[in-house]
Amino acid sequence: MKKLPFHFIPITKARTMQKPRANGRTMIVDDGLPLAYAKDLVALGGAYIDLAKIKTGTARFYPRKQLVKKLKLYQKNGIQPFLGGQFHEYVFATQGAKALPKYYEESLALGFEAIEISDNTVPLTDKERRSQIRAAVKAGLIVYGEVGSKDTLSNPALLIGQADICFEAGAALVLVEAAELVEKGKLRKKTLDLLTKSLDMSRVMIELPGPWISDVRSCDIEDMKKALVNALGPDINLANVPPSSIIDTEATRTGLGTAGPLK
Repeated sequence: MKKLPFHFIPITKARTMQKPRANGRTMIVDDGLPLAYAKDLVALGGAYIDLAKIKTGTARFYPRKQLVKKLKLYQKNGIQPFLGGQFHEYVFATQGAKALPKYYEESLALGFEAIEISDNTVPLTDKERRSQIRAAVKAGLIVYGEVGSKDTLSNPALLIGQADICFEAGAALVLVEAAELVEKGKLRKKTLDLLTKSLDMSRVMIELPGPWISDVRSCDIEDMKKALVNALGPDINLANVPPSSIIDTEATRTGLGTAGPLK
């Protein structure tokens, strides 16, 4: 990384600055960013972005060349783009399991190396979760499995069980639904403690809530981000970071944001 402004002010050594990172990864949500915006975003904050989720089924609406160019832009800059899990859910719900191999084939043809498999709106049995992840991995894709619900608070042990299934089936990462970690605006400390005790947190990403969840305000997202960094340190893996706040998120991680110096 080239010399940055105020280089004489040290960044905490608890924060991993060089990519590729095993810990402290940041995933942004790309909900249809224009290519020019993505280029500027990467030029400004690409050093702090590790993954980019092409949200839900938005990939269906891109001009093909524009999507391919965006994927190549991300990959060239050490950012792994991947398809959001609700697209996979939609294909499964509307066309059945028989359509999934074609979905995997098209993903690879476009240049995707990774996809997410989730059950936000289309519930999966343990058997279905396991078989779908295995099938996608066999097709040559990296798989990120998501666990938890956006609408109801699960038994924390259920999250661990689902995560174990994802890893056993071949998932590279597990994303934990943000709504599972907050209750009445407060972090569910027991759930977070169980996650950290039961799972390899270098392979777990904690999702931030977003405006797609009812009643979630910008301040709620900011509060959770601060609480997670305080609880798990600057090298926590954070998912669903808005592209517009990538620099601000890095400031929060290192104590240079509104939360102040790290404790």
